[in-house]
Amino acid sequence: MSDPASLSATVAGADAMAPALSGPRGPKPRRRFSRRNVFIYGTLIVVALYYLLPLYVMIVTSLKGMPEIRLGNIFAPPVEITFQPWVKAWAEACTGLNCDGLSRGFWNSVRITVPSVILSIAIASVNGYALANWRFKGADMFFTILIFGAFIPYQVMLYPLVILLREMGIYGTLTGLVLVHSIFGMPILTLLFRNYFTSLPEELFKAARVDGAGFWQIYLQIMLPMSLPIFVVAMILQVTGIWNDFLFGVVYTKPDLYPMTVQLNNIVNSVQGVKEYNVNMAATLLTGLVPLVIYFVSGKLFVRGIAAGAVKG
Repeated sequence: MSDPASLSATVAGADAMAPALSGPRGPKPRRRFSRRNVFIYGTLIVVALYYLLPLYVMIVTSLKGMPEIRLGNIFAPPVEITFQPWVKAWAEACTGLNCDGLSRGFWNSVRITVPSVILSIAIASVNGYALANWRFKGADMFFTILIFGAFIPYQVMLYPLVILLREMGIYGTLTGLVLVHSIFGMPILTLLFRNYFTSLPEELFKAARVDGAGFWQIYLQIMLPMSLPIFVVAMILQVTGIWNDFLFGVVYTKPDLYPMTVQLNNIVNSVQGVKEYNVNMAATLLTGLVPLVIYFVSGKLFVRGIAAGAVKG
């Protein structure tokens, strides 16, 4: 007969090994090609194709000559690739009385976009920093007014701003348009920066205050180095909005200072001569190239920043 002590040890050992012998535990691994995944990825592919199809048509049309375009097959790739439509759209197409293409409008857009983006982001970041970390009397009212301004239709403010810029002596100038873009970008950018700065650890701010750091020292040495994602978000939003703007450009400037979008409208809607669809498509792609490049270069930071800026309200 076996010893009771050894029998007890054997039973205890068997009980200890039972979980290991019973196999892996936890949720069952999902199949890669389940119905749910097929539906989700299938929907995403269909939506992506829906949005990419017009871009494909624009690209292939811009690389065709007019005789090939007249055949009517807009989805067919070009038989003979030509970049002449791109050259004409950039340097030769007529935009009103001038026939220098989009080149003049491109540099006008650069002169409008760069200072507008820098000015609006600089002011809005300081506003958001002050509203998040330096509570002053009337801060809530100030923030409410800013947010209210984000929902005012631009068209309501067109004529009052015309009068204001005229009285300031900057109506019809690039300076006036830069000021308008900076003002209208302020509310939404301030909201983004305030939410982002609120999401940062408050202990950093308190520790800096204990060490004797002031308003600007904390902003420049602590907040800015930690805020690259939200600055990228603000830059992409402002570059996209200002570069693609048509309404303010046509209202607050004059023909010699028209931005690229206004010149594109003049090219596409021209009623003189033959309708050159390849030139129109090339001009449209050239106009949208800058915001697309900026977004694709900094897309990851954009996603990080927009998520961080939406953590707190």
